[in-house]
Amino acid sequence: MSDIILGIESSCDDTSAAVIKDGWLLSNVIASQEVHKSFGGVVPELASRAHELNIVPVVSEALTRAGVKAEDLTAIAFTRGPGLLGSLLVGTSFAKAMALSLNIPLVMVNHLQGHVLANFVKQYDKENRQPSFPFLCLLVSGGNSQIVRVNSPLEFEILGQTIDDAVGEAFDKCSKMMGLGYPGGPIIDRLASQGNSDRFKFAKPHIPGLDYSFSGVKTSLLYFVRDEMAKDPDFMEKNKEDICASFQKCLIDILMDKLVKAAKQTGIKEVCIGGGVSANSGLRRRVEEEGKKRGWTTYLPEFKFTTDNAAMIAIAGLFHYRAGERCPLDIAPVSRIADF
Repeated sequence: MSDIILGIESSCDDTSAAVIKDGWLLSNVIASQEVHKSFGGVVPELASRAHELNIVPVVSEALTRAGVKAEDLTAIAFTRGPGLLGSLLVGTSFAKAMALSLNIPLVMVNHLQGHVLANFVKQYDKENRQPSFPFLCLLVSGGNSQIVRVNSPLEFEILGQTIDDAVGEAFDKCSKMMGLGYPGGPIIDRLASQGNSDRFKFAKPHIPGLDYSFSGVKTSLLYFVRDEMAKDPDFMEKNKEDICASFQKCLIDILMDKLVKAAKQTGIKEVCIGGGVSANSGLRRRVEEEGKKRGWTTYLPEFKFTTDNAAMIAIAGLFHYRAGERCPLDIAPVSRIADF
């Protein structure tokens, strides 16, 4: 008998629902919120209100596109955390109510696990390459920067992580500082493609082990721009492509230095990336280049699986469901989760 999982994702500002049948993606619907751009970042109260408006039509559309009735569902998987608590409450409450009304199991998913396991979503008419266990995942987003050793679909080991800012946060804050807009990652990536990445140099941290730090890079950029604009007020506008290219290269160098180190220490040659920053063209290119140089087998998620989406929650939910895991209806969402 087939397992049909409805996944619900509402950790930040995207409301998403997806249906997966035995690992095959039937639908993946996402409603994004444009309102936050004018504020230069996600406003939690606005996000939760938008989720309340979007959750019913998004779930309904996901079922329709999948050609599945609610009564056909085997279980419902939802994001418990980490994320914005108000946003998580909307998805959690809806998932509970729907599971209760259908009398089917409820499965909670760690949002970060979802990003890693997005590499296992199967699609019709696609190659569907999947990493073999164990593999390394460079998990990079607006809230997280980690190197994770994945021993099985439910066994994760954090080898290194940021001790301050996440790399996605560094992209966003520096874009805001330069007056480029929000979200910063795609804007900087676009401008970087037109610039000289070797023109400017920014300070790189010296953190022992496999941990990361990005706060110093931001400070280095801040002082550099301040000093140059004191000499020439138009410096930013004249050189923004080169600044973005050089800044992006610095961040990618930091990420890749530790990933290469982790691969050497573990001897693992199966390497993938995940999270919102995994959409960055410079990072994707570097991962492939390093993979060819070092004999890695690399896996890059499709762009639609890099940002927050319910397909990754559904596939993670399928693994948890088949492992016999269930969660009670009194489960509460959490804004932070210490472990995978």
